[in-house]
Amino acid sequence: MNIEIGFVIKKAISALIMPLPIGLILGAIGLWYLYKEHYKKAKIFLSISLVWIATIAYSPFTNTLLEPLESTYKRLKEIPKETKYILLLGGDKENRAWEALRLYHKIPNAKIITTGYAPFGGKIPSAISTANFLKKVGVKREDIIIETKPKTTEEEAIETKKYLDKRPFMLVTSAYHMPRAIQIFKKHGLNPIPAPTDFKIKNHDTPLSTPKGKKLLQTDQAWHEYLGLFWNLLRS
Repeated sequence: MNIEIGFVIKKAISALIMPLPIGLILGAIGLWYLYKEHYKKAKIFLSISLVWIATIAYSPFTNTLLEPLESTYKRLKEIPKETKYILLLGGDKENRAWEALRLYHKIPNAKIITTGYAPFGGKIPSAISTANFLKKVGVKREDIIIETKPKTTEEEAIETKKYLDKRPFMLVTSAYHMPRAIQIFKKHGLNPIPAPTDFKIKNHDTPLSTPKGKKLLQTDQAWHEYLGLFWNLLRS
C-alpha cells in the first residue's frame, strides 16, 4: 500500500493527543509511580486518569464540545437552483449517504461524487464502498463519480476542484465536521453549499446520564475537529 510517510506520522501524532490516549497515558504514569512505590503521585495520576475518562464519556461534556460545531449550519431544506453536484465526503457512509440520497432524489440529473482512500489494512477505497452502497439504494451508476485518491479533507477539496472549479455544489458530511470542511473548501476557491447530516446531540441526553462508550467516541470526533481548526489557523 502506498501511504505517504508524512500522512502516517501526522496520524500517529494526532492519535496520541486524543482524549482517550491522554487518559490512558495519565493512568500509565500512575501505575509506573505505583510500582516505584511513590504512592502519593500514583494516587494523583490514577485519580486524574479515572476522572478524565469518565468526563469525556459523559453526555453533557460531549455535547458542550459538539454544540458549537453542530449549530453552525442547519439541515439543508431548500435546494439551490441549477445545483447538480453532491459531494459526499469519505467515511461513515452509513450515516452520511442517506442525506446524499435524499438530495439526489430531489434534483433532476444530479451527480454524486464519492471520495476516500483505502484505510490502513483495507483493500477497498471508501469512495468505492460508498458508491456500491449508493447503487444498492437506488442511485444510477452513471450518476456517481468516484475519487479514490484523497486521504484528507484538504485533498478532497483539491480533487473536487478538478471537477467543479467555481460551480456550486452541495457538500454532505457530518454536522460536527462541516465547519472545518467548509473552511478548507472555500480556502481552495470552491463554492460549497453546506448540507450537514449525522447530528450527534440528542434531546434525551441529560445531566443524569451515565458515561457511555458512544459519547467517548463523539468526544473524540469533536476533539479531532478542534485540532483541525487550530491547525488550519496556524497555517493561515
